[in-house]
Amino acid sequence: MKKIVQLLMVLCLMAPSLIHAQTNTSDVKIAFIRDGYLWLKVDDKEVKLTKEKATYNYPPQWSFDGKMLLYQKEVAGNIIDTKRTSNELWIYDVTTKKHRKIFYDGSNPKWSPTENIVAFSAVGVLNIADLEHFYNIALGVDDYAWQPDGKGFIASSSATPRPDGWTHPILYTISIESYQNRNTLTNNAKKLFVIPKELGKDDVKIISIGAGSFTYSPNKQWIAFVVSPTASWSMDSDMLCVISVDGKNFEVIDELNQESKPKWAYTKNLLGYIAGGGRIVFGFKNKDLKVTELPADQTVTLTPKNYAEMGFSWVDNASLIVSRVPETEWSDEANKRPKPVLYLLSLTDPKQIQITKPPKGQGDFTPIFLPSINKITWTRQSDLVTLKGDLWVADPNGDHAKVWVHDIGLESYDFFPSR
Repeated sequence: MKKIVQLLMVLCLMAPSLIHAQTNTSDVKIAFIRDGYLWLKVDDKEVKLTKEKATYNYPPQWSFDGKMLLYQKEVAGNIIDTKRTSNELWIYDVTTKKHRKIFYDGSNPKWSPTENIVAFSAVGVLNIADLEHFYNIALGVDDYAWQPDGKGFIASSSATPRPDGWTHPILYTISIESYQNRNTLTNNAKKLFVIPKELGKDDVKIISIGAGSFTYSPNKQWIAFVVSPTASWSMDSDMLCVISVDGKNFEVIDELNQESKPKWAYTKNLLGYIAGGGRIVFGFKNKDLKVTELPADQTVTLTPKNYAEMGFSWVDNASLIVSRVPETEWSDEANKRPKPVLYLLSLTDPKQIQITKPPKGQGDFTPIFLPSINKITWTRQSDLVTLKGDLWVADPNGDHAKVWVHDIGLESYDFFPSR
């Protein structure tokens, strides 16, 4: 009897790793760009979706149900003005295998979280396309995000210069009720919050020009967003902020640089971000991974001294994976720049574990955890400024690592399901 109990205990301890090892990557579809073509990997088979080589400046996006793929293609000319290029918006139907152009020149397109309609911007106008027609929704929109229920948007208007100085950026909520029959573009927009003209944290201050990168907390009661100054200044210093959905509570959390992308934990109001201003070309330094809990506003720093973070992903509510380098000055010679490796961190345990060991001359960037298959993915590449690398996949502890997709365009891919 004692031996049976011991065997059962061993099997229980082994079960998680067995599950990780047996999880099939074919359960996830990957849309990606390679060498100027749109590709799809499904059932572990790669299929080229486009026949003509083109420029794709943005990653493809899966619809909420995984049945359609949104992509943007750069083309010459524009039917309205004298722009040299246009950004066409296209939809690929995975079932019918047909491509459909939905708009001739749009930007910042985003799928609804609840149905197959696409929002996008065009010359400051926020629009919706239902794949047959498009509809004007609101004017003067700088950036926006869908509300979690798909019934509207959180949106911003940017500050504008006047003889007496800049105006304020403003946040709005916009309803899309009966958008097909709407005869006005103003009645469904409500002012949520007027952002102060200047924001600061500690001894760092910026002027408030634009607001964007909106994301909702897991309980949908908080919105994280980034306030930026003028374009060139924004590359060095932005401010991460949060606001309650009713607009009554607003707070500046920390300074970021333009490349940082704040991310919420899965089911707790924990906001992760890489704090610190300054472009990478000013040195691999002042880039610390922090987690702030809301509404308690308690912050923990997870980056040890003399290190800098290049990117991160939540694994669960209590652990994260980061792409980390030793603090180093910038070098114009690529082989002298530090190559990041991945570490597994915990909010409850100070021990931090290195989980990848790239070969000499290679680094591990852009970690993305996929809960649907309990795997961590990342790109292995020679340098952060290269245009392509290999997409790797492994268990969260780094075991069973393998190449998933060769020669993939960096940050030009999307997974379904992603959660």
